This record gives sequence, structure tokens and C-alpha cells, in this order.
Amino acid sequence: MFEFVLLLFVILLILVVALLGIPFLRRNIISRLALRFFRKLLPQISQTEQEALDAGTVWWEGELFSGKPDWNKLLAYPKPTLTTAEQAFLDGPVEQLCAMLDEWHITHERHDLPPEVWQFIRDNHFFALIIPKEYGGLGFSALAHSEVVMKISSRSNTAAVTVMVPNSLGPAELLLSYGTEEQKNYYLPRLANGTEIPCFALTGPEAGSDAGSIPDVGIVCHAEFNGKPDVLGIRINWEKRYITLGPVATLLGLAFRLHDPDSLLGDEPDLGITLALIPTDTPGISIGRRHFPLNGVFQNGPNSGKDVFIPIDWIIGGKDKVGQGWRMLMNSLSTGRSISLPATSVGAAKLSAWSSGAYGRVRVQFRLPIGYFEGVEEALARIAGNTYMMDAARIMTAGAVDLGEEPSVISAIVKYHLTERSRQAIDDAMDIHGGKGICLGPSNYLARTYQQTPVGITVEGANILTRNMIIFGQGAIRAHPFTLQEISAAWDEDQKRSLQAFDKALTGHALFAIRNTFCSFAFGISQRLIKAIPANVAGETVDYYRQLTRFSTSFVLLADVALLKLGGSLKRRERLSARLGDVLSQLYLCSATLKHFEDDGQPAADLPLLHWSVQDALYHTQQALHEFLLNFPAGRMLRGLLRLLVFPRGLRCQPPSDALSHKIARLILTPGEARDRLTTGMYLPTDPDDPLALLQQAMTCAVACEPIEARLRQAAKDKTLTAHGEEQIQQALAQGIITDEEVALLAKMKILRHRVVMVDDFSPDLQHVNNPGEEASIHTGNN
Repeated sequence: MFEFVLLLFVILLILVVALLGIPFLRRNIISRLALRFFRKLLPQISQTEQEALDAGTVWWEGELFSGKPDWNKLLAYPKPTLTTAEQAFLDGPVEQLCAMLDEWHITHERHDLPPEVWQFIRDNHFFALIIPKEYGGLGFSALAHSEVVMKISSRSNTAAVTVMVPNSLGPAELLLSYGTEEQKNYYLPRLANGTEIPCFALTGPEAGSDAGSIPDVGIVCHAEFNGKPDVLGIRINWEKRYITLGPVATLLGLAFRLHDPDSLLGDEPDLGITLALIPTDTPGISIGRRHFPLNGVFQNGPNSGKDVFIPIDWIIGGKDKVGQGWRMLMNSLSTGRSISLPATSVGAAKLSAWSSGAYGRVRVQFRLPIGYFEGVEEALARIAGNTYMMDAARIMTAGAVDLGEEPSVISAIVKYHLTERSRQAIDDAMDIHGGKGICLGPSNYLARTYQQTPVGITVEGANILTRNMIIFGQGAIRAHPFTLQEISAAWDEDQKRSLQAFDKALTGHALFAIRNTFCSFAFGISQRLIKAIPANVAGETVDYYRQLTRFSTSFVLLADVALLKLGGSLKRRERLSARLGDVLSQLYLCSATLKHFEDDGQPAADLPLLHWSVQDALYHTQQALHEFLLNFPAGRMLRGLLRLLVFPRGLRCQPPSDALSHKIARLILTPGEARDRLTTGMYLPTDPDDPLALLQQAMTCAVACEPIEARLRQAAKDKTLTAHGEEQIQQALAQGIITDEEVALLAKMKILRHRVVMVDDFSPDLQHVNNPGEEASIHTGNN
């Protein structure tokens, strides 16, 4: 049956190709009929949806939608690097800031950053990472911005969010892109030196994921303002919530829908979403009480306005930007979403990898480090593999921004997948730490990160929405080489021009689809047919480039079939859209990982991390395609044909092996270049009594003690030693099995291990905490 269906399909393709070769017949028969059909398929797109689709730029995702990614082009992009000044800032002020932060004190006792931390942040221009030097800012690159936020987040989520928000979607970014010269010259220096604390108010009780349905309204009118009569302005009423820095902000960026019923600005009564900058001491503004997001004490809360009048020139960009607020927000989000949450997610993942590797080596059960048990190895490998891929995607995406891109689709990919992989990493870290992880207190370096992980999942486009509607929904139109051209042609009201443009796009699309159909089948039979492999890549990675090319071809084939079969209803088939989005996302993450490996000079020590992360992603790519085909609403013959074209030899990708997971687990359980490279950029405290510094001391000591302990176990097994505990050590010393120096090292290890595994305990009222270090000294008799 498959052979018969395939023969019919080939005959049909031949007839189509023949018709395509006769321009007059093609245009007036095929294209004219197709245009009518296409217009019926087109979904109704709102103005805000259209502005979201138009936002940002197309970058590497365009290559992935081509079915034949140019890998040489990817590897030719310059490796993102920091300037001397940026590295100095990380080594200086950022290091100092992290040393000042005690997340337990911040979250449990103060419920805020200490005043000296707020002042340090202001004095050192942490709110001005993206503001150019001519306005008093630091003028840092996107990569530096990402590195700063990542490092702080590995120490304190509260401080990271506080620094992150003013440098992401907010007044500074909007002013730089759209502000008038007067607005820039006044506000940017004040934002740079911390005179102004900014926030941006978009989300309200009735407008969350559907932010385009903003109910907050401004009316164009004349009123008295600051003693001046008859000032042209806007009277606004609004209610917002979840506004980060809102409780302490002095400058409020506000999104609202603007109406002009008296035609004071023109003939259009509904002017659309508009953005304004409003000092928070303006009459009528009410700053509400704080929210408390999962024990995160970064300043966050509601605000509202009642009959607040502002002059018309408080609109960001002035009158020229009236009604353009949604487009401005979407473009700014393309940049900010590429940096902020990916950076905090990687910071959490690196903390998870570093601490879990060390704890897995120090914590002993059944006379073995717990990291040596296969169940723990599985979790360690997942943490390390995810962290490696996340960091690669973070760096490559920041590099794209520094190249001038505004990657709207890619920003959605990294926002969703890096926050989700971070959630997996911190969950695994908590499992490895066991009781150490679940007991809150000053010595718990994971708990607050674990608690606050859902915040990143929820903000800047909730993850369910981002995966199910945005990644593929936006990518299929923006990144596909022909879809946007066809849509633009179909909407053109000039019939002749519309048909000509549509005919040109359709012809290209048809040839594109034919190529992908045959290539998907051929590449599925043998990936050796894929010749477009980048030069000078490591031998062990060549097959990965081939597999990614093959999956890119199959992905675009299925995307075209889905768009043709379902048309506008595809955006309501969220699970199908999500699976296609998963494929696009995994292709991007693998691309970033391979580039990261090449940019680092192909270090052999990192190969296990590369293999695990890419094999895991390829397996999930295969599964997403498989599940798409299982659930695609088509007849059995069409589904069978598609399966034959995509998987002619069945499902062949396998998840990472147990042996590979074992290698990765040992990699992060052992001090060395690969472990250091994996966790580079996170904050490592120098105070020897800090819980993480203590863990580092214990890991170093555990590695040194391991051969000594192995000698003792072997001697006990051989019956050379018959005693246990301290008596065994003394017996071994007496027999010359170990030396006095080794006895001292074992004693030190006992103290350090005990201090590491101890947890904080509190008085009955939970107000007074005992230091586990002091407890350990008491138990060991060591002062």
C-alpha cells in the first residue's frame, strides 16, 4: 500500500512540476485557485498579533526553517567575548556585590536588600548596564549584561532580579529605542546614576497572557497642569499588578489603550496601545502593598491610577509614537527576553551543577560517596548536560543581540527551554542533597532558588503559552522562507499585484516543498547523502550536523503539511503547534551547543557533555516528530505517507547511554578543567565559613582522602585491620598502613564532612538559628 501511495504522490509531483514550468498556466490556473483557497485558510489576526509577528528580526531560526542549514555560516559568527572593561566589572563590582549578599538574611530577616546593598548597586551603575556612556551608563554588551545577571543569580535571586529588571523590558530600553531627545537627555542620566528607580506596568488583573486586551484607558483631553491652563494631555485610569520594583519605583512606565473621542489628535477615535513615562509622585497614583512571590523578596507589587492627568509629551517618543506601544513592547521584549531569564536560569543551573557535584563527592552512604551510585549519577548527568546546553544557548543568543539582531522567535525559545531546564536542574539538585536541601536556614544554598523557580516560568510570557502558541506560531510565519510572502500577497488589495506576488511566492514554496519531500526521505534512508558539513569540525561531531540537517528537512516538510491541512485552525491545535515548536527549539539548542564546543577550541574533556546534551536533544526531537505524526488529524494513508517520508527506517535516535551518564557524573564529581569550565562565571565565595566555601574545602579534602580510605577498606577486607571507627585509624597508624599526616587529614575530613551535611536548627518560635558549623565543632570536640 505504501508503495502505491508513494507512486501516486510522485506522479502528482511530476504533474505539478510540469505546470510550474509554464508561467501563464501556473499563474492563471494554479496560483489563482491557490490564492482563493489560501485566503480561506488564513486565520483572523488581530492588530496586536500582527504587531507581535512583525516584531524583531529573523536570524539562525531562518536557516533551521530552510531545510538545509548553512553550518559554515553558523560557525563563522564571531565568538562572543567580553571587553577588558566588562571583565573588570565582573571581577570588581560584581564580585564585591555578591560578597555583600546573604540570601537568608535578605529573604528571612530583612525581606529586602540591605540599604548598603541598594546604595552599592546605585553607586556602581548596576541599573545602567545597557545605558550608553554618553548618558552616564556603562554601555555594556548583551553578553556582559548576561554575565553580570548570571553571576549575581548564582548568589541571590533577589539581587539578580533587582539588577535585571531596569536593564530588560523597561523605561531605559524603551527610551533608547523610541524616546525623544529631550526624554533621553533628561531621564537616562537619572536612571544611570540611580536617582530614578524604574518599573514598567503592563500586566493587570484582567490582562495577563492576553496583554493585548489591556483594559486600562487613557482619554485625550485638555486640562490644567502645574498651573498651566488648557494643556493637551491624557487622563488615565489603570490597575496593574506583579510589577517588579513597583513598590520602590520613582518612574513608572505604563501601557494603556488610548482613545481620542474629541479628535484632538486626528480622526481616529481608538488610537491603540500607548506607552508613557510617569513619575510615581504624580497626583492620582496609588502604589499598593507588596506581593510576596514564593519567598522572593525582590520588590514587587500592584499600582493603580485614578484620573491621572499627564501632558501629551510624557508619551514615550512623543506624539509620533501614539498607538505604537505594542510594537515597541514586542521589539524590546525580543531583546530583553533573550538575556534576562536565560541568564538567571543558567546561574541557577551552574549553582546546581557545582554544589551537587561537590556534595555528591563529600556525602557518604554505605561507605561510598553518594555520587558514585547509579541513581545519583543519572541526576548528576542530567544537571551537567542541561547546564552545558543552557550556557551554550545563553551565550549564542546574547551574541546575536550584540550582532544587532532582535531575535523574537529565538528569545521565546531560550526563555522557555532554559527556564524549564533550570527547573529540572534544581529539582535534581534537591533530590541529590536530600534532607540537606529541604531544611531551610543560612546554610542552605539551594532552597530559595528552588522556591522561586516558578517565578521565571511564569513571567515574560508564561511557559505554557510560550511553548504552545508562540514558538512555532510566530516562527512559522516569520522564519519560514515563503509563508510571510504569501500572507502579505494575499492581504494586498491590489488584485493584479496580489496575484503576481502570490504566484512568485507559491512557485518558490512549491519547489521548496518538493525538495524537502525527497530530501526528508533520502536523508532518512542514509544521512551520508548529506554533504553540507562544516569544515574543520571534530570527527566525533560530524554525524550531529548531518542529523540536524535531516531533522531540519523533515521539520519543514511537516510544518508545510500542517499549515496546508489546518490553515488558521493550527493556532488552536496547540499541542501540535507545541510539538513542532519543540523540534525547532531542539534544533536551535543543538546548534548553539555545537558552536559553543567549536568556539571553546574543541576541548576533549568536554566531549562527554557535548555528546550527552546533543544526544538527549536529538532523541527529544525524534519523539516530538513521532508524537506529531501520531496525533496529526489526517487519514491513515496520509499519516502513513508522512511517516514513511520522515522515518523510512523507523525511530533510530537513542537517549544518552548509562555509560555516558557515568562519565559525566565523574566529570562533575572531580575537580578539573571540565568541571571548572562548566561552572565558570558563577560566584564562588572566599569567606571560609560560607556554606559554599566550606563545601569546596570538603570536596578538596574528600578527593585527597579517597586513596587513604580505599587503603583502609582494603586492609579491613584483608582482615589486616579488625577495629572500627577511630580505633581502626589508630590500628592502621600503628601498623604503618597510614601516616600521621594522613591521620590528621582524615580527622579534618571528618569535621568538614560533618559540617557540610549538618542542617540549621531553630528555637521553638523559629526566631533563633544555630550555626551548623558550631554544632559540628561541639560534636567533634574541635574548636
